[in-house]
Formats: sequence, C-alpha cells, structure tokens
Amino acid sequence: MQVRQAAAQRTVTGPTAAPIYRPDSIQYSGLYDYWTMMSAQGRAGGVLLGKLAMEGEPLPWQPLLVAVDCKGSVVNLTQTDLQGKYVITFVETHGPQGIPADAGRQMEVKYEGCVVRASVAGFRSSSITLTIRNLRDDPNLPAITLSPEGRSGGTEISTTTHAAPASAMKAFEKAREDWLNQNPGGAEKNLKKAVQLYPAFAQAWLQLGELQETSDPQAAKDSFTKAMAADPQFVLPYEQLAGLAAQAQNWPGTLDNTSRALELDPDGTPQVWYYDALAKFQMGKSDAAAVSAAKALAVDPRHSVQQSEYLLAVVLIRKADYAAALQHMKNYLSYMPAGTHVDMVKQEIAQLERKVAPSK
Repeated sequence: MQVRQAAAQRTVTGPTAAPIYRPDSIQYSGLYDYWTMMSAQGRAGGVLLGKLAMEGEPLPWQPLLVAVDCKGSVVNLTQTDLQGKYVITFVETHGPQGIPADAGRQMEVKYEGCVVRASVAGFRSSSITLTIRNLRDDPNLPAITLSPEGRSGGTEISTTTHAAPASAMKAFEKAREDWLNQNPGGAEKNLKKAVQLYPAFAQAWLQLGELQETSDPQAAKDSFTKAMAADPQFVLPYEQLAGLAAQAQNWPGTLDNTSRALELDPDGTPQVWYYDALAKFQMGKSDAAAVSAAKALAVDPRHSVQQSEYLLAVVLIRKADYAAALQHMKNYLSYMPAGTHVDMVKQEIAQLERKVAPSK
C-alpha cells in the first residue's frame, strides 16, 4: 500500500492517543497525593505541585489547563483535577515521551525564570515565576487565582451559572459530589434534575452531555446543543460537538464547530486545532489543514493529542513535502504508545526515507 493511501485511511480510524487518566480520576488525584508524600519525605525531584482557585466562582468539573511559559513559548502543559490541584513533571519537549532520569536537574536548568499560569478562556490568571528554591527545595507553588476578564468573547465557564436558582445549584453540586465519589449514575440523575429546574443551565447541560457521550451519543449531542443555545459564548460545547461530528465523519459539521470555537477563543486547545485540521484535510484543504495541525502541536508540548503529529505528516505527504513529513512521522514514533500501529508507522517511515533519499 502506498504511504499516502495508508496514512489517509488511518487519519480517520486510527491510531488513537495513549490512554490518559481523566484529571478527576482516582489515578490522577493519586499522582498529586503521591508526589505530596514524596516531597514531604524529601525524595521528590523533577516535579512541581500547585493549586488553582477561582475568584467568586466554584471550580468547574472540566480540567483546566496550566502552562509553563519560558520566554514566550509554552514548554509544558498540565491539567487540574476537580479540586483544582495540578502536578507539573518535566518532560523533554522534543524527545521521547516520558520523564528523564535527571528530571530534577533538567527542570532546574530549563525552568528557572519561567512563568506558570492558568490558560482559561474568559479569565485572567495570576502567575508564578519559578525560582531555584521552587525547583530545588520546595516544589509547592503558591496558589494561582483566576478572575473574570469582564470582556466580550468566549469563556470556558458559563455565565449562566450565576443566574441558577438555589434548587438547581443544589442538584448541580450534588451531581459533582456523586461524580467525585465515582457514582456516575447519581451524577447523571442530579444533572437532569438541575437542567429541569433551570433549563438555561449551560454548565449542567455540558456535564450531562459528557456523561452521556459514551453510552448515548445522540443524547450527548442534544445536551451540548442545549448548552450552546443557553450560552452562545460558552466555548466548550462547540469542542464537544466538533468531536461528535468527527466521529460521524461529518466534516462540514466538524469545521463549523471548530470555527465557532476558535472565533470565541482564538488560542484554541490541542483538541480543537486537531479537529479543525482533520476536517480541513478531509475536505481537501491541505494548506489550511497544515496550518491548523502545526498550531495543534504548538499548543501541546506534552503531546496529549498524539494524532496531531501524525496528521501533520499525512498532510505534508499530500503536499509532496516528504522530508518534512518524514521528520514528523519520526517524531510521532518517538512517543507513540507500543501497540499494533508501531510496525505500520515504521513501514511508512521506510517508504518516506526511500522517497527522500537522493537517487543514485
């Protein structure tokens, strides 16, 4: 099979990203607690621990992004859990995925003077400048605070929550408690109660859709659509709808939702930029797809959406830029999880190497 044909087919159906624990899962929260214990014993290295708080707002259900910015470039990205806790572990941006053996030293050398801040549309974030003390002696960072920007544009936390009556908020908070206690059935029941009591509760509609997504995609789509209708400035429902449209291979629908999300939040997220690139590629817009895929990589230093690198390689193959495609394919191979697709990617790399090699 030609590399172009194989790559184009796999862009839609695979490969998938490595399993990543949800930030609100036991596994992820356990990571924070583990590093806290290790730090207390003086055995932690190559890690920073922090918490995120919101001014006048309860923390949302969805994970919030926290970035490490070095001289204007995001070199690390992590997520909060439901309590707003986050862990930053050092990962070499351009190397194989994983924590290097000398992570502590690497972090000291490369992160001193860098800034840690949250990245949440519609909110201003306080920032923390990393010092050698943080990196060597005390990994516990001061709290980061988010406050509303008070501007027009998109937001990752719906303003409709402020207007929710007490009865709807009580059901919403009970749903959150159920979810924390690993009771998704109870969470779904209370979210349905919340939106029944307050049909304009966009945040509750979003969370309900996320719970429905695996078992009932159509119900999830209806919930996300209602969240969008209740608060057109709420960014997250557009991303969720783009994902559902991509699963259905509805590429115009995918592009419509990513375009609306990026109008509200031009910085975008790795997932939005990936869906945007994928839809453009499938619609024959190779140049635009390459731009979006490159942006997906630029805002995703930890490769949380691993398909972005592969997709960019595929787009470059279509554009006959085999040397650049080869480099991205090799990058992808360096951090992709072990599995059935590894051999296929190696075969594609071999085909590209033959195309790039000078003819004798």
